Amino acid sequence: MKRLRWPAWMPVDPYILLLLGTVGLAALVPARGTSADVASGASTAAIAFLFFLYGARLSTREALDGLKHWRLHVTVLACTFLVFPLLGLAARGLVPVFLTDPLYQGLLFLTLVPSTIQSSIAFTSMARGNVPAAICAGSFSSLVGIVITPLLAAALLGSGSGGFSADSLLEIVLQLLVPFLAGQLLRRWIGGFITRHKKVLGLVDRGSILLVVYTAFSEGMVQGIWHKVSPARLAGLLVVEAVLLAVMLALTWYGAKALRFNREDRIAIQFAGSKKSLASGLPMASVLFGAHASLAVLPLMLFHQMQLMVCAVIAKRRSHDPVGEDATAPGEEVTGSASAAASRTAVGTGTRSG
Repeated sequence: MKRLRWPAWMPVDPYILLLLGTVGLAALVPARGTSADVASGASTAAIAFLFFLYGARLSTREALDGLKHWRLHVTVLACTFLVFPLLGLAARGLVPVFLTDPLYQGLLFLTLVPSTIQSSIAFTSMARGNVPAAICAGSFSSLVGIVITPLLAAALLGSGSGGFSADSLLEIVLQLLVPFLAGQLLRRWIGGFITRHKKVLGLVDRGSILLVVYTAFSEGMVQGIWHKVSPARLAGLLVVEAVLLAVMLALTWYGAKALRFNREDRIAIQFAGSKKSLASGLPMASVLFGAHASLAVLPLMLFHQMQLMVCAVIAKRRSHDPVGEDATAPGEEVTGSASAAASRTAVGTGTRSG
């Protein structure tokens, strides 16, 4: 029997459909009382385990080897943790016309999370860009994001996040940073096991995040915060996020050209500098926002699907660009079934793609 595959013509990330199904389940059968306590405890353990796996997978040596291309990595980090948050702060003027304050808090949080790794690599490969640079850029962003995202959230969200406090910062350290560092320390002993069982552990990743989403949206249902969101507000959020993505795609592409990067580097900068990680952002939001996490993660979930669809189209068009003066020499182009497989994997899985 042939293995079932997600149809290539289907534009919706199947994992997003699972996330939406989980949201629907939480709306119909939210966890209450003892069930809520059990779900909350399991969610906390799942978040810690997720970041332990992230630490065990991430090769610090590979990231450090990429320091020789420091201009590119500084550019990507500046897009991720400086330009994005500045645009998020500018969006404050859209409240209350387009966005409610809770939705704006979620939008602002979206601009603070790190970039993706897998989908940045896949789209860069598809577009015939600098794949090693995309690998290092995504790794740097994840490493920096573990520390800087909570600090930025503390500075920019403050008490207005509906639950952020010094205690939340301590929870970030205990639930995210400590497991991540433990994974890094144990990588030399368990790295081989992680690599051999990456498919099974990928399912654990996605299942853990579904549990986090179910817990967060259950708490939101019990608190009644979904009554504050109307279809018009959701439409407004989609428009704002479309503009945000378009601005970042343009800034990363033309800004990299102004900085005199070649075509391959510009592709890596565009795909690594314009996207946000769902896999990192969802657990962080659960810790930072508590019962308000459901509204906080909604902008990130929508933006994630939007970025996959748009970047897939851009990467496909870039793959047909003629090889010019600043392009990779024919002998250096990224080809082969591995690159194509990476592309299909990133487009087809929401968690591993960020």
